[in-house]
Amino acid sequence: MSELFATGRRRAGASTASRRQRYWDVRAAGNFIGGGTGSGLIVAAAVAAASGASFRATLVLGVALIAAGLALVWLEIGKPWRALHVFFHPRTSWMTREGIVACAVIPLGVVAAAVSAPALAVITAVLAVGFLYCQARILRAARGIPAWRQQEIVALILAAGLAEGCALALIVGPRGDVALGLALAAGLAREVAWRFYRSALAREAGAAASLAVFAAPTARRLRALHRAGLGLIAAALVTPIFLDQVPIVAALAMAGGALVLLSGWGMKALLITRAAFTRTIVIPATPTRGLRSDTLSGERRRGFERRHAQ
Repeated sequence: MSELFATGRRRAGASTASRRQRYWDVRAAGNFIGGGTGSGLIVAAAVAAASGASFRATLVLGVALIAAGLALVWLEIGKPWRALHVFFHPRTSWMTREGIVACAVIPLGVVAAAVSAPALAVITAVLAVGFLYCQARILRAARGIPAWRQQEIVALILAAGLAEGCALALIVGPRGDVALGLALAAGLAREVAWRFYRSALAREAGAAASLAVFAAPTARRLRALHRAGLGLIAAALVTPIFLDQVPIVAALAMAGGALVLLSGWGMKALLITRAAFTRTIVIPATPTRGLRSDTLSGERRRGFERRHAQ
């Protein structure tokens, strides 16, 4: 930027190159991973509770993941003991709202698991979706980063969190038809949300660097893992129609859940740490500082030179 303003000349079409943000590292990504997966797992636990299946272990694990994600953010703060300042701006800050909702989700989830109350589990799930929405809006509020400022990122973060949580539920919780159907639906929703998000980002000026990250081999492998996981979950859902083999169904469900879970975590890590470039700033014409001597003529020029020579 400084060299653009140093000469005092007008230069059409000057621009600043986008740079990868370095304020949020893998710890910040861990907050979105833990918060999203934990929220989705709480929703899966609430669905299990409503259908009469066991839910206490998955509910506790979901709460623990949310708490772990918030702990990672706390470790990232330069002065951790100022963390309480996050609660001071509920009217303007989505981080404040995230913290407030978390203060309700965590204790309520612990109580719901302790007393084995399905109704409290459902209420906790509603709050967990609110927590996940706050996380999505935190990214949406970053106006200077094209990969985050897209309106479609809200649906992507919501769908990704639900997909990751429901996938983890297939690994640690009951693997009935309801759990399999919920995981498959959430995974398909994430796939659709991803396509809408990529299309919106492709229309964004200055997002070439972010698009290059999402077109790289790592991102392509993550998408392939996600689709393979959905295929395995679908196979686990239809296998009982042809075979009465519970171990095969369980193996397919767990393998599919693991692939969807890992691909979702990888996608968020890329989104937060690798694809977050600042917006390219185009400057049509830089301002001219003072008067240039070659624009003056005759006596005015000589007078200008004499004054500046003294």
